[in-house]
This record gives sequence, structure tokens and C-alpha cells, in this order.
Amino acid sequence: MKTNRRDFFQTMGAGAAGFGLATALPLASCAAPAESAAANDDEQILFIGDDIAIADTAYGKVKGFILRGITQFRGIPYGADTGGKNRFMPPQKPEPWNDIKPAVWWGNTAPQLMDGRYGNAYSSFVDHWNYDDVSEDCLKLNVWTPALDTNKRPVMVWLHGGGYTNGNGIEQDGYMGENLSRKGDIVFVSINHRLGPIGFSDLSGVGGEKYKDSGNVGALDMVAALEWVNQNIANFGGDPGNVTIMGQSGGGAKVCTLAAMPAAKGLVHKAVPLSGSTTEGMNQGYAQKLGEYVLKEAGLQASEIDKLQEIPWKEYILIANRASQKMREEEGGSGLIRIGFAPVADGVNIPKGTFYSEASGVSSDVPMLICTTFHEWGMARTMPEMEKITDEQAKEMLKDRAGFRGGLGDKAPEVYDAYAKVFPDAKPIEIMTLVASNRKGAVETATAKSKQGAPVYMAWFGWEPPLFDNRMRAFHCLDICFWFYNTDLMLTHTGGGARPRKLSEKMSDALLSFMKNGDPNCESMPAWPKFTAENGEVMILNDVCVAKNDPDREVREML
Repeated sequence: MKTNRRDFFQTMGAGAAGFGLATALPLASCAAPAESAAANDDEQILFIGDDIAIADTAYGKVKGFILRGITQFRGIPYGADTGGKNRFMPPQKPEPWNDIKPAVWWGNTAPQLMDGRYGNAYSSFVDHWNYDDVSEDCLKLNVWTPALDTNKRPVMVWLHGGGYTNGNGIEQDGYMGENLSRKGDIVFVSINHRLGPIGFSDLSGVGGEKYKDSGNVGALDMVAALEWVNQNIANFGGDPGNVTIMGQSGGGAKVCTLAAMPAAKGLVHKAVPLSGSTTEGMNQGYAQKLGEYVLKEAGLQASEIDKLQEIPWKEYILIANRASQKMREEEGGSGLIRIGFAPVADGVNIPKGTFYSEASGVSSDVPMLICTTFHEWGMARTMPEMEKITDEQAKEMLKDRAGFRGGLGDKAPEVYDAYAKVFPDAKPIEIMTLVASNRKGAVETATAKSKQGAPVYMAWFGWEPPLFDNRMRAFHCLDICFWFYNTDLMLTHTGGGARPRKLSEKMSDALLSFMKNGDPNCESMPAWPKFTAENGEVMILNDVCVAKNDPDREVREML
């Protein structure tokens, strides 16, 4: 389940999450709200002061600011510091405060290794990530809202990508909620939560009852954020009874996991996983074994396990990563194939077995919209020589490596030829990328969820940017800014201008309709049918959008 997205992309040159040039101009078609501080002045666009943008929370008042008619709050605490005695423990409530707390800057990024984050020049140009201080005091969230009133607006809660290892809620400018909030009259929330070994070390096997939740505290953080939304978002103009959770890559898997967690029942009303999904948690036997390796690597006995809470966070992550590597080397042939730190199917916080198995179970009434991109995995952006590879070279490469997965071995030529038949106009580099970016996991998730009563919709994003001599293609993360109406913020992903904006108009319309009604059908898009396992209905998202019945089924089933 864990994908170290950034390390992989920097090595292979694929499009990872990043943020575009910081030209934070409102899109021309976005009309400002009629009632705002800006209505009294036709020049000033930023407002901050003693009596501006003050909202109540259950823990105290917060003060934000108004920018271009949208009220913003940054870094609101939804949980206490997770360091020291709170490490590996479920999230605690934040300490109440008496003064008005300034909420005008982003909260700390969750502990993760930052070394070499900007080491690749091209990746830094395209994807130059937004990072601030890194610390265990990271349970913070951000809010964008059209107004602090009593209106009940649909609420978006964004879960960032980066596997379960990296990232934060404002990692790229495409994550910003201003434009979608303005366009759709919705409240947008993004969150930080614990990641990697800090968030998902299952020490229950060596630490007993005290550490029974340790393998899932990062997931419980997300539940705590949803509880904060449920309790407080009405003070920010939002409707706690209409909350959509949405995430991309690792964030998409987080969406699927939250939708299966009993603790999140009633807090989630719609779900949108992008380019990442899952139908099960990590095997607990494996996770507990990894916990044993961590303790041994730290040089501690079971009676000394509390000392793990005292180790500086970076040192602990390095210890845990070494333990994971040793387990991979020593236990790799055991059949426990998932290596790393991710949510654990403990049967309490996260169910064992396949998610959504019960027709009337958790999230049975929650509609889901699932999207993937044509070229999730690619390597030609900064490697022009890849454009000239032959069919045989592509087949050989697929034997050893197929995107985020291992290679296809001797089956690679057969699978490649089948994709070439379905996509006759594709070049070898494109066929190889389509194979490596196949929709198998996404369709499996849609099929599992469709057995419940709520509708499921699928999308397949194929728009390609005119950058790097057209070698970027429809890469992993590209679609995010289209959904959020941010194509003119993510210039290094889209190039900007009218062409991407037109598709973004349609996709954001569909997302807003889904948030409001649980159905993406809207006037700007063709009819969008519900997904069924029989027909595999999917909307192709491109300059011209069209719905099709499972166009890649035959070749996908060969995998």
C-alpha cells in the first residue's frame, strides 16, 4: 500500500505532485461573492485586521483573513502535539485557548525525511513542493470559505498524496481551495496528519494493550479531523451533514480506507479517490512482525518499548526504515508482500478482509467517484530517447518493471501486444506506459463498492499538456488542478490558458455536482452513467469528453 512517490518519480522523471508558479490570480470566469469585505473597495483584495475573519471553534476563536473575497484560515489545530508520550497514541484533543489564535499560516508538515527533496532540477521546476516546518505538532487543517454565515454549504476535505510516507495538505498550489470555493460556493478543508513510521508502526505485538492502536494512529488522525469538521464547520459556513472526502495517489487510498472505518461512519457522505485506491488494509501479522524488527533495530527489549517515544523523530524514522529493509531481506519470501508502514487491518479500527463487503455496512450509503489517468507512470518527460524505443525494447522493459508494480516477466510481450491492438495509434513508449498505468486496482475498487447500494462513477483522465515537447502525457497528479479549477495556478503542469481551463470548467462542474447531489452529471458534461461491474462504464476526460463501456477490459484482464 505504501508508495514512496517522490523518490520514485525523481528517479524515473515521472510527474509527481508539485506546485505551479505562484501566480495566485483568480480565474476570469470566477465571480467574487456579492457580500464580502472587498465589495467596499474596488482595488484592495487582501483584508486582515482586528475584527476581520474571526470564527469560533470548540477550543477557542481563530482569526484568518479575506483574500479575493474568500475567507481563509491556515493551521487551525484539530489535535494536540503528537510528540513524546502522545507518539504512537490515538490523537488527543487540542488544548483550549482564551485569546484569539492567529490562523494565517500553514501548520507544520508531518515528520518525514526531507533530505534531497529538491534534488532533481526538473522535478523541482515542475513539482516544486510547498513545505514548511516539520514537527510532530502537525495536526492542523486549513479552511477556505465564501463567508462566515449560517449557510449550509457542501464541504470538501482534501487528503494529500505521497503514499503514506510524504506530503502535506498544501504540497502543491493545485491543492489550494480558493477557486473551487468561489466557483461552487463550497467550504474547502485540507489537513495534515501523521505519516510513515510515526503514523503506522504497529507495536501492538510487542507493546501490548497500551500500543493496540499504534499501527493506525495516522488514520485515526484523519478521523479526528473529520470529527472536527462535524463539530465546527457550521461556524465557517459549511454543512456537517454533507462532507466529501477526496484524495489523490496515497490520498486516494486514504479515502477508501476512511470510507471503510467504523469510526468515520456518519462523518463522510461522498468519496472521491484519484489515482490510488484500495480494498483492504495491511496484514496485521506482517505489521506486527515489522514492529518487532523496529524494536530490535532500536536495540530495545519489550520492557523498554516506551523509550521509542523519546527518540528524536528523524532518528526513529531512520531506525524504522532500516528495520523495514532488514525484514524485506529476511522475510521477503514469506508471502507477506506488503513492505512498509500503512494502515493495518486490525479488525477494530480498520476491518479485516475486503472493504465494502457488507451490502448494508460502513459507507453503504456513500456514493463514490473514482478517477485514474492514462499515464500514471511514465519516464519520457526528461528522457527524449524513450520516444524512439521499439516494441521489443518496450516489452523487455516491462518484464522487469511495470510502473508502481513489479515487472510482468514472461507475460510482458503478450500483454503489450494486446494493448497495442486496443490502442493501434499509440507509440511503443505510450503502450508501455498504458500497460504500467493500467486501471486494474481502480476497477476492482469500483466493483467492490458497487455491491453496496450507493452509486459509483468512474473517470479516466487522458488530457496531455503541451510541455517538454509533449512528453509529459496524462501523468500521475495532473488531474488534481482540473478538478479544483486551478489550471492557471499549476502552470508547470498545464501550461495555462484556455485549453486546460475549458476542461477544468467541466470537471469542476462535475465535482461540484457530485458534492451536492452524489451525482457528477451536469450541463457542461455529456451524460455520465453509473458504473456497473457488467459494463464498466467510464467517462473519458479530455478536450472532448465521452462516456464508454470499459474500453480496456480485455487487455486489463490479462494482467
